Amino acid sequence: MDRVKTDLSVSYVDHNTLQYGGYENADDHKFLQTIASKHGVYFSRPGNGICHQVHLERFGVPGKTLLGSDSHTPTAGGLGMLAMGAGGLDVAVAMGGGEFNILYPKVVNVVLSGKLQPWVSAKDIILELLRIMTVKGGVGKVIEYSGEGVKSLSVPERATITNMGAELGATSSVFPSDDVTKAFMKAQKREGDWSELIADADATYDETIEIDLDTLEPMIAQPHMPDNVVKLSELEGMKVDQVCVGSCTNSSYRDLMVVSKAFSDEGKTVNPEVSMTISPGSRQVLDMMAKNGALSGMIEAGARILESTCGPCIGNGQSPTSGGVSLRTFNRNFIGRSGTQNAKVYLVSPEVAVAAAITGEITDPRKLGAYPKIDMPSEFLVDDSMIIAPAEAGNNVEVSRGPNIQALPISEPLPDSLSGNVLIKLEDNITTDDITPAGTWLKYRSNVPKYSESVFAGINPTFHEKAKAEKGGFVVGGENYGQGSSREHAALCPMYLGIKAVIAKSFARIHKDNLVNFGILPLTFADPSGYDGIDDGDELELSGLQSGLKAGNTLTLKNKTKGTEIALEHGYTERQVDTILAGGKLNYTKQNAA
Repeated sequence: MDRVKTDLSVSYVDHNTLQYGGYENADDHKFLQTIASKHGVYFSRPGNGICHQVHLERFGVPGKTLLGSDSHTPTAGGLGMLAMGAGGLDVAVAMGGGEFNILYPKVVNVVLSGKLQPWVSAKDIILELLRIMTVKGGVGKVIEYSGEGVKSLSVPERATITNMGAELGATSSVFPSDDVTKAFMKAQKREGDWSELIADADATYDETIEIDLDTLEPMIAQPHMPDNVVKLSELEGMKVDQVCVGSCTNSSYRDLMVVSKAFSDEGKTVNPEVSMTISPGSRQVLDMMAKNGALSGMIEAGARILESTCGPCIGNGQSPTSGGVSLRTFNRNFIGRSGTQNAKVYLVSPEVAVAAAITGEITDPRKLGAYPKIDMPSEFLVDDSMIIAPAEAGNNVEVSRGPNIQALPISEPLPDSLSGNVLIKLEDNITTDDITPAGTWLKYRSNVPKYSESVFAGINPTFHEKAKAEKGGFVVGGENYGQGSSREHAALCPMYLGIKAVIAKSFARIHKDNLVNFGILPLTFADPSGYDGIDDGDELELSGLQSGLKAGNTLTLKNKTKGTEIALEHGYTERQVDTILAGGKLNYTKQNAA
């Protein structure tokens, strides 16, 4: 396709802005800017901000559908968008005018009653919901918020909640578009994009959950899962080594003003035993705080100001001390994600974060005194000069490809039988960070042969060598395999290493789609006990795939080492069967483009 077919497409550079140790990142940025210009995509330059925060400010439209190649795309649900994360290939096909397909989700109504008390925040609402539903409780569901409590939440607060709906495994999360939404969009000078969007009074839901905001307390997610949530009071007094405020979850103007005012109103500074960083979510946030003095207040308090990027949230800098306790306002605390394998990362609100920064230990922020009064701006500082419009004539743009940008590997059509050994057997809740880590590895995202060396490196550093030596094989996993980031490299790199199938008890939605997209069979045990019948190194065989996938939902796996058979299920739609047989979505799209 010469140009994108969507109403709007935006390419953001936010995850990997550090230009360290070589030319790779700078080359990637130039590649992204030129290819966006050529194909009709707006380009948000490095430093303009995190995609979800910027999109909320400058592009989000109530009632529109948003597809993003990042799992936290549902952030825009805080505006009343139906925003969904997907793999990059799914997004690319949609940009070219192709369909995006999902299984029709159930809808969960979360009724918010009452009003948040001082020092209790929107982050505590979503942490409480994670405690109730768990990291797999939202799979195949959309979370819709309603109730009197909604009216008291600003758009940035709503966006914090919809952002972390990704940690529930939810397809999307959405708030109504109301007068609060209208005021936010008017302040962003986009009132013309607003429309009211509220559930019908007689709307029905598959499930209802009620949360009383009047009685909600500050919450905290313990290592190493976002649903390992307890009341903050249970951990008070624990020494803290690091506090990080930011990420797409809590880096809005409102969030950072709370932090700044907590320091200035109390005349406090960062505890000498604590390292504190601040990552503003967007250039708009950073600029406004620089102009109103709030930024200098945080600097004077001893906080370190970072670029407006994802940064520490994906292990790109600010890794904690060895074995250190880090309190972060982020959305994920998976083991090793911070860059320090044995760090203990806790997820908290900005209010809890600043209290710990001041005291040096986990402290109930309600002990700090009067809650800072934060008024949402009647007018935000709007400067879109770092958003570059595409060229009017894309055929005049030459795409810049540096030496680190390698051709995308293409999988072959599925053969009728697959055989190989179990290369690794894994437990429950394996994340895409476990499969292909972020951090310093991110500079190889455009170089799949190099990035594939990272596959399962945190679990078995020599896995990629084993996979190459055995010319591929099988991966076996437990529940919720592939949760977390929508990182399609967690499928693309294993495909490059020759992985033929992943057999698990259950899959996270986006990762299962990504495996199908790159021609790897995601299969589940018909009986979960089948997991116990396979060991690392067993020789497995799947045969009759061409007819078996079309005939029904069940396949038979032969464990040739043990002389046993195990029933597997695939759960594919007819379209997914055709995609798998073609060898993945690129091949399928080429075959059907006409």
